[in-house]
Amino acid sequence: MNNQIKIDTEYITLGQFLKLADIIQSGGMAKWFLSEHEVYVNGEQDQRRGRKLRAGDKIEIPSIGTFTVL
Repeated sequence: MNNQIKIDTEYITLGQFLKLADIIQSGGMAKWFLSEHEVYVNGEQDQRRGRKLRAGDKIEIPSIGTFTVL
């Protein structure tokens, strides 16, 4: 399932994305979530909650889903 997340700014951080996609309840949970789950940005594993995501980036979280930033 490919979910699309629309942003109105140049970029958002991976932590902001997780909250916007309703994967976590608050921004404070981002560090914990990234330490417990594998997250792939454009095919590369990344655990930096400050990673900048721009339109066209693809985020894959096994067992949760695949997301595209618009």
